[in-house]
This record gives sequence, structure tokens and C-alpha cells, in this order.
Amino acid sequence: MKKWKSGYGLLACVTILLIVYALADNYIIDPGAESFLSHKTGLKRELNLPVWLNVMYVHVAFACVAMAAGLLNFSNRIFAKSRKFHRMNGYVYVASVLLVVLTSGYMAPHATGGKITSMGFNALNLIWPFITVMALVQIKKRRITRHRNWMIRSYAFCFTNLSIHLLTALFHQGFGFVYADSYTIGVYGSIALLLIIPEIVIRASGQLKES
Repeated sequence: MKKWKSGYGLLACVTILLIVYALADNYIIDPGAESFLSHKTGLKRELNLPVWLNVMYVHVAFACVAMAAGLLNFSNRIFAKSRKFHRMNGYVYVASVLLVVLTSGYMAPHATGGKITSMGFNALNLIWPFITVMALVQIKKRRITRHRNWMIRSYAFCFTNLSIHLLTALFHQGFGFVYADSYTIGVYGSIALLLIIPEIVIRASGQLKES
């Protein structure tokens, strides 16, 4: 229990910082995404910038909603006080994930790194909703522990953008790879990490017992 509480506190701090940064960066500091778009070279599909930006705004907004909703639903205190809120907030999370995936699907063909990177994003857009739906199925069957385990797996994908950019920076600035290649490695590396890390968390938090 103590491990879970300390872990939740750290998760809350990281999540809040990421939400604030994402909103500030995308809506205030660089609303035209000029820094990000500067790395998109050699695109085979024409980028309709006004539409792309609007889709990105929706994408970022609901990614932040998913992060916040998921964080709240991992709170044992909130769950104990209001299971109705937990349930409704869970549906907000699921809806937000689906909207993030849909908007990501629109942007995937224009991904930095070309077709191979687009394929990586398409894989993410299949894996995340599948895992999220599995969490929903488990709670419908009243399998509480399985539901929480699948939610841990699902919530990990809320940190896809952070993971991609950290890996991209590592390979681009640390190892001197070309940015586009580093970004592609970041995408596929993130898929692997975000599938592995939740399993470690589940075991470390003692959530293995099925109910």
C-alpha cells in the first residue's frame, strides 16, 4: 500500500507537469507547431497545415483529458468516496483515448520519418484502444484486479509523446543519428517500453492476483 501511495504521488507530479507543459507549448508558446514541423522533410503527402493544426489541437486537448482522467481514477481515495464518479470518469477516459487515436490516425501519414514511422503510429493506434477496451471488458465482468492491471497498461500509453521525444533526443543528440531516423526509433522504442514498463509496475505493486 505504501509503495502504491508513493508511486501515485510521483505519477501525479509527472502527469500534472506534462499536462501544463503540453498545453503551454501547443497553445501558447508554439501554436503553429513550427519547431515540430521543421523536422518534417520529404513528405510524400501534401500537408494541409490549417486542418493539421486543428486536428493537432484536438489531439493534444484530449490527450491531456485522458491523462487527467486516468490519474484521478487511480486514486484510491476518490474511488472510496464516489464509485459513480470513478465510473463516469472512466468513460471520459475511454472516449478521450478513442479521440486521441482517431486524430493520431489522421496525422500518421504525415509522420516525421515517412511510411515506416506512420506504420509505427498505426500500430500504436491499434494497441492502445485494444488494451483500453480490455480494461472496460474486465470491469463489466467485475474482475477488479484484471481491470486495474489493464488500466495500468492502457494509461502507460498516455506517455507515448514523452517517451518518443526522450528516445528521439537520446539517439539524435546523444548518438548523433539523423533526426528523422531518431524519431522512427523513438516511435518503435516507445511501443516496446510502454508494453514492458506496465508489467514491471504491476508486479512491483502486487497487482498480479486475479479476482
